[in-house]
Amino acid sequence: MKAETPAEAGHPRSHWSGTASAEEIKYWAGAAQRVAETLAKDAVERDHANNTPFEEAQLLKDSGLVTLLEPAEFGGGGGHWETAFLAVRIIARADASIAQLLAYHYINVANIVLNIQAPADRQRWHRATVSGSWIWGDSVNPTDPDLKLIPHAEGYRLTGKKRYSTGSAVGDALLVNATIAEGPDEGKVLSFVLENGREGVEYVDDWDFLGQRLSSSNTVLYHDVQVAEQDILGFLGEEPFSTLVTPGIQLAFGNLYLGIAEGALARGRDLTNRRPNAWFLSQAEQYRHDPFVQRLYGELKSKVAAVAALVEKVNRRFDQVIGLGYEVTAELRGELAIEIAELKVISSDVATDLTHRIFEATGTSSTASKIGFDLYWRNIRTHSLHDPVDYKKLEVGAHYLNGEFQPLSLYT
Repeated sequence: MKAETPAEAGHPRSHWSGTASAEEIKYWAGAAQRVAETLAKDAVERDHANNTPFEEAQLLKDSGLVTLLEPAEFGGGGGHWETAFLAVRIIARADASIAQLLAYHYINVANIVLNIQAPADRQRWHRATVSGSWIWGDSVNPTDPDLKLIPHAEGYRLTGKKRYSTGSAVGDALLVNATIAEGPDEGKVLSFVLENGREGVEYVDDWDFLGQRLSSSNTVLYHDVQVAEQDILGFLGEEPFSTLVTPGIQLAFGNLYLGIAEGALARGRDLTNRRPNAWFLSQAEQYRHDPFVQRLYGELKSKVAAVAALVEKVNRRFDQVIGLGYEVTAELRGELAIEIAELKVISSDVATDLTHRIFEATGTSSTASKIGFDLYWRNIRTHSLHDPVDYKKLEVGAHYLNGEFQPLSLYT
């Protein structure tokens, strides 16, 4: 007799359903704000030091934010994606690197649900994540396809190199995607998890970039690492629900970029309001009263408000779609991806423009290294290059003109 699939047995595809209550949002926004206030005290100094963010990771754990999306029945927060994305946005106002750590963690740990259909098979992962307040890093960069899995009697042997492995050095669990190199499953991509410190895993301290310097996005080397059956989440496929991982990470980016813009705008206002006098040709007594300065802030603030309205709409929409479980269709998934691509385009453009032009109002003194106002621009300029915004514009345009969806990938 053929065994029933989880869908046929009536099991829910996930524990996420409905949308966040006002009470939920208020509680977790408060937790995120406390983390942001702590990080803001020395964000510039920590960025200059460029140390691996072990202490910052512990701060996220202590706040409870890392288990926000985990099922309440296992001790998790039982929260919604709208709330998680808001936490990322709030923290990004103070420290975009640590916001990136949290954002990627949420997407990585979601693979428990996205890759494993039967709720009973997910329990050990949920329990371990909650009991250990695990942070999930990743080693999945699809533009770096150098990882190979060789089957053997006890599972697989993993070898290769993967760059841009966000959160890898500070994570308790490391999500890895690798291609099977031989055997009946040759060419398939397997998703699995390695605990921090697994024998043969080498974390290379090479993340020294323009921005997002504390995101722990270093290279990881794999030296004949043993991958056992219990480490495996599943094969990457094209089931619509499981492929929500890509719209999810792109939506996290939109929240990250908005948070950077909001942080820069608030800091810029503070710096501008403290400027004495005004330009000698101005009839205003202070820069804050100069009509050109006011015009600039009026433009930038309005653009940020527009992005915020779109973010809040799409964040809630993501909960509505992911809550459908087995009812998520390829069409619905594609439409959601387009909405999120629209957000990606406008949020990256607004944040990059704002963090550049706001110096016109804050003046030469704000470029001093000790002020660190360049941190916002360096962070958005670095992360907005994750995948080309032009291709997101193409994605939106191709759908608008022709009803086309892009091929499924970890970028589309």
